[in-house]
Amino acid sequence: MNPRERRAARHQPPTPGGEPGPRRRAAPITVDQVVDAALDVIATEGYEALTMRRLAGALDTGPASLYAHVVNKADLDELLIGRLCAELVLPEPDPATWRDQIRGVCTRIRDQYLTYPGISRAALAMAPTDLEIARVSEGMLAILLTGGVAPQTAAWANDALLLYTAAYCLETSIVRQRATHDDDAWVLDREELRRRLTALPAATFPHTTRHADELTAGEGHDRFDFTLGLMIDGLAHP
Repeated sequence: MNPRERRAARHQPPTPGGEPGPRRRAAPITVDQVVDAALDVIATEGYEALTMRRLAGALDTGPASLYAHVVNKADLDELLIGRLCAELVLPEPDPATWRDQIRGVCTRIRDQYLTYPGISRAALAMAPTDLEIARVSEGMLAILLTGGVAPQTAAWANDALLLYTAAYCLETSIVRQRATHDDDAWVLDREELRRRLTALPAATFPHTTRHADELTAGEGHDRFDFTLGLMIDGLAHP
């Protein structure tokens, strides 16, 4: 099969009864090895460093050989997000705890994304067909519906929660990357940021200068938890 045919086959349910497909000659590089190598590059160098040429170098092969396993960079992105989704354990939907359940799934996705700096960019603007990505989306939708959220609201909320989680992780990765440069280290220094806000002309920025403490407040993932709570609580009171 050519790469496009293999990609289509990956997005189909397993053969009923677990019957093996036609036997093929073993390839020197497998799709799993390609994904493993890509994740290693991202973990150590960030998502922006991941190119087909860089990946080929990590696998000690030529870029052209990668296209025997993946169709293009977009296909590789879907494989990467699919791998992360495969590691997620989804809860059995419970109407009594659905808010905590959906918050827990988003938190686990967040932690996965942050393990691989910038990888959440791969999840943006994606129309996924990977079965593992679809499994996570299905599980989240089931939790929302079990919680009594109307189907249309649940469908759009599912997308919004995933989008916010990906965007939050991307911004966090960018901030951390910039903080490695001396000139930009202040972006993680809350006191320095507060000082800059309070130094603004009070007549022009009365609210910013007055509430600089509130604008710079928060530790760790406090803002993520706050925003997620707003979104979920809003679903509970349509």
